[in-house]
Amino acid sequence: MPIAFVSDYPPRCCGIATFTHDLCESVAKAGARKYDIFTVAMNDVPGGYPYSPRVRFEVRQSVQADYRLAAEFLNIRQVSAVCLQHEYGIFGGICGAHILALLRRLRRPLVTTLHTVLKEPSDQQLLVLKEIGRLSDRMIVMSDMAGSILQEVYDVPEEKVA
Repeated sequence: MPIAFVSDYPPRCCGIATFTHDLCESVAKAGARKYDIFTVAMNDVPGGYPYSPRVRFEVRQSVQADYRLAAEFLNIRQVSAVCLQHEYGIFGGICGAHILALLRRLRRPLVTTLHTVLKEPSDQQLLVLKEIGRLSDRMIVMSDMAGSILQEVYDVPEEKVA
């Protein structure tokens, strides 16, 4: 049963990359051989990084067409779930809007972990996160306050927030 994580990934130097690595390792260990855990990694440098075999698809952060190809890859792989690690700086486009090209084409269940929920977002940040909320089956936040902000500011239904 494949589970895909969409994020940046080591050796890219980023706290979210480290978080995603540790999360993948924990899920893989908890599921033993039941799960095929892999990552779709965001590249912010030409030529990418020397990734581990866990990375099965690379997206050039600033190339919107790569996001569409990643969606096709995930749909063809028929993953059980896609786990998006969201932080505005990881994805290309204004306020990370390129990720929407992937999410709008995705035909798999989507669970989004939000590492930042802004109480006073810019107009573009608001639009991007509202759309991610609409497209996600579940949204995971790091605190009760972030969950409240997600509901009040971004209009995400309470039943989607965990």
